[in-house]
Amino acid sequence: MVLLQLKNIVKTYASNIILNDISLEVKERERIAVVGRNGSGKSTLLNILRRATDIDSGDIYYANNLDIGYLAQHNDVQSDRTIWEELLTVFEPFMIEENNLQHLAEEIEQNSLNGTYDEKKINEYSRREEAFANAGGYRYKSDVRGVLIGLGFPETEFDMTVNELSGGQKTRLALGKLLLQKPDLLLLDEPTNHLDIETLMWLESYLVNYEGAIVIVSHDRYFLDKVVSIVYEVRQQKLYEYHGTYSDYLIQKEINYERDVKQYEQQQKEIKEAEQFIVRNIARASTSKRAQSRRRQLEKVTRIDRPIFDEKSAHFLFDVAKTSGNDVIHVDDFSFTYSGEAKPTIQHVSFTLRRGERAALIGPNGIGKTTLLKAIVDGADRITLGSNVQIGYYAQEQETLDETKTILEEVWDAFPEKTEQEIRTVLGNFLFTDTEVEKHIHYLSGGEKARVALAKLMLKRANFLILDEPTNHLDLDSKEVLEDALEQFPGTILFVSHDRYFINKITDYVYELHPNGVNIYLGNYDYYIEKKLEAEEIKRLEAEEKKHSDESPVKKEKEQKRALTYEEQKRRAREKRKRKREIERIEQKIDELEQLLATKEEEMVHPDILQDHVKLLALTEETEAIKTDINELFETWELLVEE
Repeated sequence: MVLLQLKNIVKTYASNIILNDISLEVKERERIAVVGRNGSGKSTLLNILRRATDIDSGDIYYANNLDIGYLAQHNDVQSDRTIWEELLTVFEPFMIEENNLQHLAEEIEQNSLNGTYDEKKINEYSRREEAFANAGGYRYKSDVRGVLIGLGFPETEFDMTVNELSGGQKTRLALGKLLLQKPDLLLLDEPTNHLDIETLMWLESYLVNYEGAIVIVSHDRYFLDKVVSIVYEVRQQKLYEYHGTYSDYLIQKEINYERDVKQYEQQQKEIKEAEQFIVRNIARASTSKRAQSRRRQLEKVTRIDRPIFDEKSAHFLFDVAKTSGNDVIHVDDFSFTYSGEAKPTIQHVSFTLRRGERAALIGPNGIGKTTLLKAIVDGADRITLGSNVQIGYYAQEQETLDETKTILEEVWDAFPEKTEQEIRTVLGNFLFTDTEVEKHIHYLSGGEKARVALAKLMLKRANFLILDEPTNHLDLDSKEVLEDALEQFPGTILFVSHDRYFINKITDYVYELHPNGVNIYLGNYDYYIEKKLEAEEIKRLEAEEKKHSDESPVKKEKEQKRALTYEEQKRRAREKRKRKREIERIEQKIDELEQLLATKEEEMVHPDILQDHVKLLALTEETEAIKTDINELFETWELLVEE
């Protein structure tokens, strides 16, 4: 069933076209991502979907009684209620009916004590109580508790008033309220902001199992891969539809671009040949009519615009002024206690980072990740830097930027030895034009401030980069540019990030921070998760083994058999995870080959190819080879699934 449909929508602001001739359809239970550059019109599109913005032309269809829920990027919820009370307001009808049922039960009980039997009231109570139970009346409080804990609110915070919360906490609370309302269509604008990794994983699971449809604007690629199955890209005022995950979208986009380039080049070749024919023959009496006819045909041709893969991107690299010593930083039993707190926030933190290594510092919100980074920058006790180490620090909220200065002043004042033209050239690489460099920092968006901070970081040429949430506020394209720059960086990196895709791309160590130290994993985020799951599985098996051992005291021979069974269980668990990863890899490869096959089959029916037997034969052989590869992969997949 179609819940919502846009057809040929046009939206302008101050005579500037924002969205032009776009169409979109949302069906029941669909999971849709809207992606694109900052400022491309994604939030405008969400506002159109939720009836908050008028359109200039086009048609919009909404299903009857469609309930739409919307989460904005920033939420300033104002309330004197506690967190718990605020979420309970979603279930006010349940609370009223619960109270009514209690009064009715008390009335029936009192009548019974008085020797009166009112069958009508008893039947009414039975009917209403059953309806109450079926509607979820006995589980709404556990639902509220589950959502609050899932979104990172421990039970000790349930009594905090809403007005005490930070901006990030208010956004999480607004998300929780929306999830409990369970509208037919969820519109989420950057729902992963302010969430730690554990909460992100909970939200992914919740949304995958959500009964309604979802449209998400997000820059979190890992999150999109887990949740969505359709991607709409807003680009140059248009909307482009792709089916599959975010990773599938990237592959399809590149394939489509290559196809469009070929079609454009072929048309350009045909146009050039036609124009040359007209020039040669228009003046000859014998061929003039043919040339005129050819010219009329050419005038009717709908010309294909030159394909543009992407709009202009920032481009930069991080270099070092000098090379550091081999040991870059040594942290030895570091502890930190906030003023007024009796217990340390973090303690017994120890690690050593060497030249060229990249480590991601992860952990729940509030554990002290930013505190640790600032302690390193400030040269706290128990922290030793190696020889020739120069730190380049990127602050999470760009609080190091002076909001009274212009962009040009902010960067030039930090590097006065540079000429104005050199600074302007660098800022141009970060997409700031000649006029934009005169804008004051105060008026910049989060993404623009991030680019200013990155420009300063690049110019510093430090050999040890300490980055606190560097991908916050960056659009997907800017994230990819930053990743490429960091991958080529010859120095050392320690960073905090909740962007799991970014962590996978950059890091070779994961430092998991907890109150009593840090656990170190040699590998990327996926490896870290694999090891965590493996540890949980072993812990479960050990608990199960201990339970059996405690329940039945048996002979030594039987205990040895159980030990062997336990080892066998661990081995089988490892093999099962290995097979699962191989199945996922094969499924991804099959998807890629099927997309390639579809592209090749499209080429085969092109009129030019059908007339060229050599090309047609080559394409036929290619498609047959692809089909063979797909069949072989399916056979391997079936064997693994059976195992």
